[in-house]
Amino acid sequence: MNFTKKIFARFNAVSRGGIVVAALSVCVAAGCSKESGPDDSGTPGSNQTVKLVPDRTSVIRNPLSGWVMYLGRSWDENFWTTAGYDNMQTSDGSTVRVSDYSTTAYLRTSWASLEPSEGEYVWRDKSSRYSRMLQSCLDRGLKLALRIVFDGRDQGQNTPMYVINAGAKYYEASNIKTPYMDDPVFQEKYAKFIEELAKDFNDPDKVDFIDAFSPGKWGEAHAVLYQDSRNKAAAFDWMTSLHARCFTKVPIFINYHRMIADSNQNSWSDVVPSDTEGLLLSAIEKGYSIRHDAFGMTDYYKTWEKGFASSWNFKRPVLMEGGWITDGTHRYWIDGSGNYREGHPEDVRKGEYDLSAEARVNMMDFRVNNEVKTWFGTAFNLVRDFVQKGGYRLYPDMVSVPSEAGAGARVSVSHRWVNLGWGYCPNNIPQWNYKYRVAFALLDGNGAVKQLFVDKDSDPAEWINGTPTSYKFEFPLTGVAAGTYTWAVGIVDTTRENAIGINLALRADQLTDGGWAKLTTLTVR
Repeated sequence: MNFTKKIFARFNAVSRGGIVVAALSVCVAAGCSKESGPDDSGTPGSNQTVKLVPDRTSVIRNPLSGWVMYLGRSWDENFWTTAGYDNMQTSDGSTVRVSDYSTTAYLRTSWASLEPSEGEYVWRDKSSRYSRMLQSCLDRGLKLALRIVFDGRDQGQNTPMYVINAGAKYYEASNIKTPYMDDPVFQEKYAKFIEELAKDFNDPDKVDFIDAFSPGKWGEAHAVLYQDSRNKAAAFDWMTSLHARCFTKVPIFINYHRMIADSNQNSWSDVVPSDTEGLLLSAIEKGYSIRHDAFGMTDYYKTWEKGFASSWNFKRPVLMEGGWITDGTHRYWIDGSGNYREGHPEDVRKGEYDLSAEARVNMMDFRVNNEVKTWFGTAFNLVRDFVQKGGYRLYPDMVSVPSEAGAGARVSVSHRWVNLGWGYCPNNIPQWNYKYRVAFALLDGNGAVKQLFVDKDSDPAEWINGTPTSYKFEFPLTGVAAGTYTWAVGIVDTTRENAIGINLALRADQLTDGGWAKLTTLTVR
């Protein structure tokens, strides 16, 4: 039995016996046991096996994981109090802040509101309502997400009039002018707008994702208007290519809608167009991930949608939006499932949750106003359940590191990782390009990182719920002076000078202020 297997065998035996070793002077915030002597490969031994206990309940903010709260296009930074978001009553009798349970603040708004006249980009005016609203989210530790809508048939004049005045061909209804997606003037002006938007929002430090295909009614990519419906494929390729070119660092999403980009005005036809899957696959090949805006609407979110999501589990992240509006706008009790009682929005919340679990979504949404209130006021148990079980929730349950070594010596580290969530960490998407890796750090007495070693073979995208993933990492202690250090482990962002990029599901007392998980000591001779 080699050294790694010995460690795992010993660790599993301890776990099965229900034994957690109390922290000793040589261990920091963890139980540990000691294996001494060389391993079968001749690597010097004297290793400590450290078992870490996960935090299963706290809200942990990570990119593309957790709850999404929505911003209304007419709101300002005062909505936290005026809409009751900082004083939200829950079904267990507590009062909480919605932002404390959220990872991302999502704004769906019109092109006209962000660029009312050509070249006037509202978000760059720090005094504007939009800038102040978005900054209030960033100040709370939330990242941003956007969908920009230009079809106004169901809302208002969503396309700026300067586009129409420039000669874009359009469809008119109720004095609302919506440009055809295949019109060249529209394409020219829209492309310039998206390019300018990306200059400021292609920033993963503040933006979590972009809904990057939003023609049609409600911006949900169905009932799309064309001058010539034969241009559907070309227009689809143009718009998806535009966003893929502009948003290279921030994940982009498209609805996995059976009527994607289709001109059929029956938005929910049961007959799936023959080109639907091909169009979606072409977007995914460009770097898109997938979302759907009708979770809980079982007459709309059906076998085809379920099958498509399932085919991309652990290959692309899946996001959801609830479909029913429970404040009277929709008669949700007519849902074909028969599971939603009139006057019981909690039934809808349970339906959305169950479909989200089936699809293994990374993010769920609270939506706005009454929908938020029903999540917290009638289904707070599900809010907390998703925090614990949804998205990804990562931690190392076992790490074996040397307790002593000579300066410059080659050491061997074993580490095993667990994902407590039903989703996955999408390290494989093109915008991330495997930037997240496990790293080991040596900390000095003040907790500062003195040396860092990145395991380039580790990949959080591989960590699937129910299947712990193990690695053996060998490296020389290059540049490490004699002395005593604390081993620490974390998931770093290799594009940001190996700063911690993913927060671990561990207690605060197990972590440094920088997010490193403290392990045990190393004496370098």
